Amino acid sequence: MEAVVVTGFGVICPLGHVVDDFWAAVLRGESGISEVSGFDTSRYRVKRGAEIKESARALHRHLSEPEMEQLGRTTQLALFAARDALEDAGLSRVDADRTGVVMGTTSGEPREIERFNDLDLSGKLNELGEQFTLRYPCNQIPGHVASSIGAFGGGGPIMLPVACAAGSCAITHAVDMLQLGEADVMLAGGADSFSRITYTGFAGLMAIAPERCQPFDLHRKGMMPGEGAAFLVLERAGHARERGARVYAEVAGYGLSCDAIHMTGGDRDGRGAVRAMEKALSRSRVSPDEIDYISAHGTGTKTSDLRETKAVKQVFEDSAKKVPMSSVKSMFGHTMGAASAIEAGVCCLAIDRGAVPPTMNLESPDPDCDLDYVPNEARECEVEIAMSNAYAFGGANASLILKKWRS
Repeated sequence: MEAVVVTGFGVICPLGHVVDDFWAAVLRGESGISEVSGFDTSRYRVKRGAEIKESARALHRHLSEPEMEQLGRTTQLALFAARDALEDAGLSRVDADRTGVVMGTTSGEPREIERFNDLDLSGKLNELGEQFTLRYPCNQIPGHVASSIGAFGGGGPIMLPVACAAGSCAITHAVDMLQLGEADVMLAGGADSFSRITYTGFAGLMAIAPERCQPFDLHRKGMMPGEGAAFLVLERAGHARERGARVYAEVAGYGLSCDAIHMTGGDRDGRGAVRAMEKALSRSRVSPDEIDYISAHGTGTKTSDLRETKAVKQVFEDSAKKVPMSSVKSMFGHTMGAASAIEAGVCCLAIDRGAVPPTMNLESPDPDCDLDYVPNEARECEVEIAMSNAYAFGGANASLILKKWRS
């Protein structure tokens, strides 16, 4: 099958909304975590999160005033990232019939449900307005993106609500559409906005860290909710070559699996994660000792970090302690459906620019988490092949292999 390459990346998250600025902040190990300002947290045990500050000013770079007024927050983030990715790819126009959109999310437009509930509780549901039906259903989000850029190929705009693995799952679907000949170009990514619903859910599970996110640290206390969006522009290699596109990396293969043993948790021994990684390596025809960098799921919860470490050890065996593996969630939190799309972009940048980001706040090594997590400082190194891992509620597992493009 024809190779699929990444020619564009667009991102908006708590660390930035310009790719170069985002990457510089990641390599510096900056933090996008602060006191929550979007709603009152006085009733919560925890008060901190990873919100996009000054988001209105940032979004205006790619969104019009009517779009800011009429569209939901998650849709706004998605539109921004999609347009930024196309700009980065040098695609000012696309062939409508040969370009598709697929994306993932965890919560869709949760702020619309919050508004519904607030109006209902105050007896003002009649004020809801017709905008609710245009904003809320999560399938509307990729629909708005596709309509905005004029992209109706690749099987039509598709939303994959696969929670924290959604961005990676969107990328795998895009790869399939390109290799099946259903499209020449696919925009694949994910988006989620910060909300009371998400925050309340994770706070109720006692899963939010009170101060900071510390993946793989002995004293880690949980994840940090965040928000953001990211899109990758994927193309058939021949199409990219014909238009002289710059290529970040090749999507060499992927692996998907599902534990399906618990509503929220995955297999404690990481067997589903193992299957996803093994499938990705097999499909890519890559051996574990060829991987130069692993972008970890790395949420900062005790169970998840230990499960991921066990899985990597099982797959990589003697190579496990030699390969750098880091979690960018330590800096800007868990952006839910956007997380694995952002992390796939991080892998592309690591390959393209010869550096890997750190895992911040890793101060007291956990004896049970004893791999090379690139603690607290970025590392310059040649990255030929990278793996991006994502794991979601319900035991959904996704692994991507990205490699340096050799035309």
